[in-house]
Amino acid sequence: MKDLPRILIISLVLLIMAGSCNRPAKDKVIIFHAGSLALPFKTIADLYMEQFPDRVIEMEAAGSVASARKITELGKPCDIMASADYQIIDRMLIPQYASWNIIFAANSMVIAYTDRSEMGSEINSENWYDILVRSDVVYGRADPNSDPCGYRSILTMQLAEGYYNIPGFTDLLLQKDLNMVRPKEVDLLALLEARAVDYIFIYRSVAQQHSLKFIELPAEIDLSDPQLNPHYAGVTVDITANAPGEKMTIQGSSMLYGVTLLDSAPNREGAIHFLEFLLGETGTRIMNEMGQELGTLPVARDSSILPGWLQQLTVKEEF
Repeated sequence: MKDLPRILIISLVLLIMAGSCNRPAKDKVIIFHAGSLALPFKTIADLYMEQFPDRVIEMEAAGSVASARKITELGKPCDIMASADYQIIDRMLIPQYASWNIIFAANSMVIAYTDRSEMGSEINSENWYDILVRSDVVYGRADPNSDPCGYRSILTMQLAEGYYNIPGFTDLLLQKDLNMVRPKEVDLLALLEARAVDYIFIYRSVAQQHSLKFIELPAEIDLSDPQLNPHYAGVTVDITANAPGEKMTIQGSSMLYGVTLLDSAPNREGAIHFLEFLLGETGTRIMNEMGQELGTLPVARDSSILPGWLQQLTVKEEF
């Protein structure tokens, strides 16, 4: 009789363990996404999991080039990849790792700063290029080999060099503050907060989401206008490609985000279900509210090859 309580406890533990083993695992979807999508994707994923409590969205933020390499070089399992530049999906994932690409968001480049930035009370859209090259001013940018924000920062410098007729401006900035280059654009926020840098090249949406001050740039410079693509195409940046030692040339173009479903997705059906939520009314509304409005429905080259309701949620258009 002395052992009865102990036997009862062991029995209860075994029953609980058995119940846990029989309980169905939650339906997990793995998403690799651009750092600039962190806040809108978290908001969308949280709402999705509230609505569908049996599903789990597991997200991993990184520069879009680095995210693609996790798939192509490291073979990490992934259901969905969302890139800050749709061309990364086109050039690094299609056709070997994915079959289609949907443009679902847009953005533009700005120069962000805070009240504590050196010359923050004087900088404006007419003098920012003079201030950034000063020796007493420190600026930060993302790594072009890891993050589209990095190569877009360089494209913006090149466009500014021509727009303002400042020969050598790009080279001067690229040789400056090399210790303030970071893997992805959101890493720059910590530098700005810590006053390690005075200014950063960053996406307008990120600046808005974090309540930063920022300098708006002319459309001819900020990569915001698809109608100016012929103008943007006049500048290029070479970045590291898939294979070691290979280079990939990025041509200037308006800032459009892409999303795709990996052909080897571990949870294909769950991923399609989430994509329908992301590209539907709720997801689109949140992207718009957070400064990444596309201005049209999500765009696909050939909607007929898209799975499920994604065909109805997109419009066909060449890009």
